[in-house]
Amino acid sequence: MSYPYSLVVFDLDGTLVDSAADIAEALNRTLEDIGLARVPEATVLGWIGDGVRRLVEQAVHAAGRDIDLAEVMPTFMVHYRQCLLRSPRLFDGVPEALALLRTRGVPLAICTNKPAALVPPLLQHLGIDAAFSLVLGGDSLPQRKPSGEPLRHIAAHFGLAVDTCLMVGDSLTDYRAAEDAGMPITLVRYGYPRGLDLENAHAVAVIDDLRELPGLAADIPTP
Repeated sequence: MSYPYSLVVFDLDGTLVDSAADIAEALNRTLEDIGLARVPEATVLGWIGDGVRRLVEQAVHAAGRDIDLAEVMPTFMVHYRQCLLRSPRLFDGVPEALALLRTRGVPLAICTNKPAALVPPLLQHLGIDAAFSLVLGGDSLPQRKPSGEPLRHIAAHFGLAVDTCLMVGDSLTDYRAAEDAGMPITLVRYGYPRGLDLENAHAVAVIDDLRELPGLAADIPTP
């Protein structure tokens, strides 16, 4: 059975992987190191998605401190690596959805703003590294999401038109990237939306589980 899209491109944090607790812990260890108070995980959720530098920048700004980010980022990256595999988990339905797509012969890619070097260890730890033909990190290109350039780059890598591919994400950053690239997008409700109005977004679908991806429903056995 053919699939309606030639390629599916996934965001990582908040779409495939629940990593919020680990990212929050890395950030809070950094804040403690520079003499600032820890912040709740719920607050950090609102900052995830625009890359690590922007994450740290927002935390420092919220604390009302004028700090040179160039001095702070090496400290943060140490903690980020140490916390990377602390407690991440795949969201429900992720392994099954990836397996169904691979059964259909659909190539899969990841487009994340997480530093590229940290993506393979996380995917390997979670046992899904073999599913993806291409992984693009936040520092793989001069541009990152919400620019549409990473998505255009991925489509071009596979020799495909962007409008034949599907982006799957959870946030305003993903939505704007897909909009800029001209790539259809499906959004998940369980991630880190960061102000995105999911119900009024111009998306192919808004789903609660990746097994509900457009074109996959027929493959899911009924109980």
